[in-house]
Amino acid sequence: MTYRAPADTKVGHIHLKVSDLERSIAFYRDVLGFHVTLLYGKHAAFMAAGDYHHHIGLNTWESLGAGPVQKKAAGMYHVAFVYPDRTALGEVVRHVRAAGVDIYGAADHGVSEAVYFDDPDGNGIELYWDRDRSTWDIGADGTINLVNTPLDIDALIADARSD
Repeated sequence: MTYRAPADTKVGHIHLKVSDLERSIAFYRDVLGFHVTLLYGKHAAFMAAGDYHHHIGLNTWESLGAGPVQKKAAGMYHVAFVYPDRTALGEVVRHVRAAGVDIYGAADHGVSEAVYFDDPDGNGIELYWDRDRSTWDIGADGTINLVNTPLDIDALIADARSD
């Protein structure tokens, strides 16, 4: 029998090796809006949205001063942060763009809308929101039919909440 994880299983947090802790804290704090919940000595930090203990761990234990992530190597493709709705996604994307971050991808996947860029160490980041499941294209066999059509970032930002 094949084991299946329980349906309510969630990914708890991402822990990244970074080359410069202060630079990474500044990026995740000032660009994406996470706050530091704990500094662990001089080489690690934990960050969160809201009152959660941490969504992101950052450390330089084995990576202090290292070069960027190698794109043509095994490892994490990207981390994805889910926003509650389109307006919240538009708000953070507006902030990312204003910070001068190079957004290299944006797609409508049918079930979600997503924007892609890298952090200062080259770790891939996806920001997205999920449409209501009742609108998803689900085949008779239960498979979800994803698409990959262009997403208009300007229209997404126009739907952002006002500051």
